[in-house]
Amino acid sequence: MADEHRLTTLHSGVRVVSEAMPAVRSVALGIWIGSGSRGEDEAHAGLSHLLEHLLFKGSAKYSSLEIDQIFDAMGAELNAGTGKETTSVFARVIDSHLPEAFDVMADMVFRPTLRDVDAERAVILEEIAMYEDDPQEKVFDLLGEAVFGSHPLGRAIIGRSSVIASTSLPEIARFHRRRYVPANIVIAAAGAVDHDALAELAAQRVPDGRRRAAPKPGSPPSGSEPGRRFESKETEQFHVCLGAPGLSRYDERRYALRVLDTVFGGTSSSRLFQEVRERRGLAYAVYSFASGYQDSGQVGLYVGTRSDNLAEALAVISAELEHLIQEPATDEELTRAKENLKGRVMLALESTGARMNRLGSEVLAGAPLESLDEVVERIEGVTVDELAELATELWAPARRSAAAIGPDGARFEEAITSVAPAAAPMDAAAAEAAA
Repeated sequence: MADEHRLTTLHSGVRVVSEAMPAVRSVALGIWIGSGSRGEDEAHAGLSHLLEHLLFKGSAKYSSLEIDQIFDAMGAELNAGTGKETTSVFARVIDSHLPEAFDVMADMVFRPTLRDVDAERAVILEEIAMYEDDPQEKVFDLLGEAVFGSHPLGRAIIGRSSVIASTSLPEIARFHRRRYVPANIVIAAAGAVDHDALAELAAQRVPDGRRRAAPKPGSPPSGSEPGRRFESKETEQFHVCLGAPGLSRYDERRYALRVLDTVFGGTSSSRLFQEVRERRGLAYAVYSFASGYQDSGQVGLYVGTRSDNLAEALAVISAELEHLIQEPATDEELTRAKENLKGRVMLALESTGARMNRLGSEVLAGAPLESLDEVVERIEGVTVDELAELATELWAPARRSAAAIGPDGARFEEAITSVAPAAAPMDAAAAEAAA
């Protein structure tokens, strides 16, 4: 399989990147915009998400119904997503449909009519209500708030109901004009794609005009103290997250972190899964994770457990964190984790969608696009000493924040203190403001 990409920067500032995969007949196409929740202030919290929805309500050339009908006729699905630092609109189509799919998607992104705003506000308010009813999802945003404090990285991507409900149409249009500028956009494709033809399509359909600089992503996190967040809810389980600041997506240690996370809680043979679920039956879901951003990152873990098991589950997790710091990996664990990561990377890159996502996100972030051989070499080069340094730094008790949703705050406070001793509870005023 080819592992080479081509990158062209158009006169407008739009970057076009592609990878040809001769063995397939499909193309994964995505338009990536550098607009996410971390670039929003309090008054605009959620506008990136709202705008993503509004792109589907019609463009200068196509109505909302026509957009749906065109992609249905192609046998394709058009979708979009908003993250902390990006918004993306993406689809997978057969190669002969690429020009039409591109025309529709470009018109949506660059020329949305922003119709039916009130109807879409109502949809998102329902989405927020659904999110509020899902503690297994919401607890991750509580953890973000505990780790990053008032910084936008600690705010939920979905946005605030008050902002979604009250922001005027002119303000939404201004938000689009500021963020959806060519220099802040990457067009990515992987599969049966001709790069020169794709670049020509982009040159024809990207609006002309004065080249404008991309907006800055926002200030970096200031290193707030570890925090603790708890939301009372009559649930059958406590949904608990522990975490701390992690590594940026550019950090040279990022591959070592992926190996460490795999050993700790990233697979069914990992320490957390085996100790908490398989050996003791204290949880159905338990795992660790790591996220990287432009200038920061986050490490964390999740466990869902019943009230009677909360103290024991957290005690086991505390012991496994200490074990991770003292002995981050045996030789067998290190080998297994490396092979797992290499296998996942190779299998993912057989997918046109995974390749397109890699191209779009990395080029938009300005990150290096490493070849498969380079990635494998970086994974192979990780040592136990590197894992030990990372575990000691990132999972130190004094850095751990904690968050939970469950039926009994006092029980959580009692159980969490020894696991995250430096995580200060939210004071009453802050808790009221957050609510």
